[in-house]
Amino acid sequence: MTTNELELTDPVDLCTPDGLRLNPAARGWSRRPLHRANLRDRFGTNKRWDYWAVLAGDLVISTTFADVDHLGLADVYWVDLVSGETGGQAIVVAGGQGIALPEVPGTAPLKVEHDGLALQIADNQQGTHLDATWTEQDGRPGRLDVFVALPVGHESLNVVVPWNDELFNFTSKHQARPAVGELVVGDRHWSVGGSDGAESWGVLDVGRGRWPAQINWNWGGGAGRCDGHVVGLQVGAKWTQGSGFTENALIVDSRVSKLGSELEWGYDWEDPMQPWRVVDPGGQLDAVLTPRFDKHTKVDVSPELGSETHQVFGTWSGRLLSDDGVALQFSGLQGFAEEARQRW
Repeated sequence: MTTNELELTDPVDLCTPDGLRLNPAARGWSRRPLHRANLRDRFGTNKRWDYWAVLAGDLVISTTFADVDHLGLADVYWVDLVSGETGGQAIVVAGGQGIALPEVPGTAPLKVEHDGLALQIADNQQGTHLDATWTEQDGRPGRLDVFVALPVGHESLNVVVPWNDELFNFTSKHQARPAVGELVVGDRHWSVGGSDGAESWGVLDVGRGRWPAQINWNWGGGAGRCDGHVVGLQVGAKWTQGSGFTENALIVDSRVSKLGSELEWGYDWEDPMQPWRVVDPGGQLDAVLTPRFDKHTKVDVSPELGSETHQVFGTWSGRLLSDDGVALQFSGLQGFAEEARQRW
């Protein structure tokens, strides 16, 4: 294993009993979610979200369910990577009203019905059901019904990134989880996974923590099959630098190899459709994402509040070496990479 980060094996509270500071015992990473996000007070710094993406060949789907103190957010988004057509619906509610996330991720359904969007994300021992209905801007009805399986023994990357005792974040990143279901928009129908669709993979990003007012991050991931193995990539940068922890890992046949080094990212913010390269200085990963589509979002609420993100979807190629000694040359892994610039 190429990390000196402490691996946790037992449940732990994220915060001290008063909910105000980072619990020293919470510093570490784990192969399954173990942290209870007992955040209290400090309004304006708390961020809670579950973000799902489904990588389904020429189709990408995502859902967001978030409480960022000032606002509650939920959305469904989809893009046809061949035609570039996009759709979905987003809602915003004041002060997180109607948007609630549990302290322990996955222990209670996430539900919202507002302004024509009905979204439910529900977990059980077998996986997660994503269910939504909405109306497109052109009046077409939309419906999402996807199940993202959690295979027995499948590991995820869970880590606390501590900037200091008052600002910190717990993230749970899941990659390479098989997905099946469908997306229907008007008279168009896409199969997700199963015998009728391209092999599809679910991605989960859980966030529970207290953030600086301004921060940038990189995040990327992907999944696919290579030489009889199921491979997942989980990579990040910028926001973890200097914290002593990273959110970097390889997943080969459901087993996580934790990468403790800060990865080297190469890409062009001004020209995001050029290749994105991610390299592990320790030699366990060298991967290039060839983009097919750039989801560019920019919101300026005020000088203090706003965001801009380039999230590109495409395919990964490269090489990896797991902690178990599995060396693979891969190509065609479905995936994504992003830079986000946040003022919140």
